[in-house]
Amino acid sequence: MSICPLSAWLGKETVQNLQVLRFANGIFEPIWNRRYIDQVQISVAEDLGIENRGSYYEEAGLLRDMIQNHVLQLLSLVAMEPPATFEASAVRDEKAKVLRAVRPIPVERVHEFVVRAQYAEGFARGERVPAYRSEPKVAPDSATETYAALKLYIDNWRWADVPFYLRSGKRLAKRASEISIQFRHVPHLLFRNAQNGHIDPNVLSIQIQPNEGISLRFSAKLPGPTMRIRPVLMDFRYGESFGASPPTAYETLLLDCMLGDATLFNREDAVELAWELMDPILARWRQDGASGLAFYEAGSWGPAEADRFIQADGRRWLRL
Repeated sequence: MSICPLSAWLGKETVQNLQVLRFANGIFEPIWNRRYIDQVQISVAEDLGIENRGSYYEEAGLLRDMIQNHVLQLLSLVAMEPPATFEASAVRDEKAKVLRAVRPIPVERVHEFVVRAQYAEGFARGERVPAYRSEPKVAPDSATETYAALKLYIDNWRWADVPFYLRSGKRLAKRASEISIQFRHVPHLLFRNAQNGHIDPNVLSIQIQPNEGISLRFSAKLPGPTMRIRPVLMDFRYGESFGASPPTAYETLLLDCMLGDATLFNREDAVELAWELMDPILARWRQDGASGLAFYEAGSWGPAEADRFIQADGRRWLRL
């Protein structure tokens, strides 16, 4: 059994806790489906650049480096059915079923479901940083993506027609990884006059890094004689609740190796399924070259094209 960055993410405490949140609490699993959930967003943002890995990144790119492994693994954990037992084979079976149900993106329609971009020069961590094309060992006309945003659908009874928005990028505003589940609006708004006909939907956010925890956004009445409603957060943080920092992902995985527990390790069929989903996108990008490549300022939240991409569905990126 080998350990790779893909597995390291599955060893993070909050990623493991996602299964406990769903399957050990009676309040979440009954509403974890298309009837109650409007959309799911999975975001993995890094404020670092390629860190002198120009040769590697020119061959890999963001889609291979992050989306194909880390982000799709998070998607499979969010969307999987309850396994019969919490054992390696049962858990990995359910994760593979999710990837099999993801609707493939045809090569000719990649531009409808995917945005790719590359960072230009800008400011990150308080200092000016170069554009990707100015990094060492990077071609001056490189079309390699350092940002990608995707919309995927899972064609099964639980998730039919619920969009899963995935995004990841280098040189973004801050380092943050988060899964956000946005629930549907209430079917009838009683407090129309109080909120000009709008109340923010409930959002469950699972923060993977840097501050591991879970937040639930819901509406509450502001104190006072009039009916004024504002969103509030109910927060859980590992350090505050348990008085200790969780073990690192590699500590968890090394122990699992010694114990022979493969639950947190990816299986060959799931790896192949993930590549099958990404291959049409990569094929289209090879055809297009630099055509269709967007750019974003280093230290920002990505390209304007990604905002327009999700706004076309009447939605927006949830703030990290």
